[in-house]
Amino acid sequence: MGTVYEDIILKNTIDVGEAQRGRIPEHQVRIAAVTALVDTGAGTIVINEAILQKLGLTITGLRQGTLADGASAVYQVTEPVDIHWQDRECTCRALVVPNADSILLGVIPLEDMDLIVDPRDRKLIGAHGRDVLCLLK
Repeated sequence: MGTVYEDIILKNTIDVGEAQRGRIPEHQVRIAAVTALVDTGAGTIVINEAILQKLGLTITGLRQGTLADGASAVYQVTEPVDIHWQDRECTCRALVVPNADSILLGVIPLEDMDLIVDPRDRKLIGAHGRDVLCLLK
């Protein structure tokens, strides 16, 4: 299939809620524009410490995880992160892998945004068409 990368926007979910309630101005919502490696072998989104700091996320727990190279360790789990891809969005907790070279976009956010990998064109597409989620909003 090859490697698939996609540009996504990550937002601190707590900041988004505070801005919606008028407690902070919209421009204070912490965001990060990243190019993520789409990884159907990863469960959730995987970020590194730099993105953790940029978004100002709090660690809420720990989770055992195994990397592609077989290395197993306990990783930090964050409070929720908003993930935006084109006109779709979802919210999930991130796994923090220190010094990770790539941000990984796993199957939980892909499923939540109704996305699949198009192996021929090496890109994400809507599993049930482009406008399905737009009609539900």
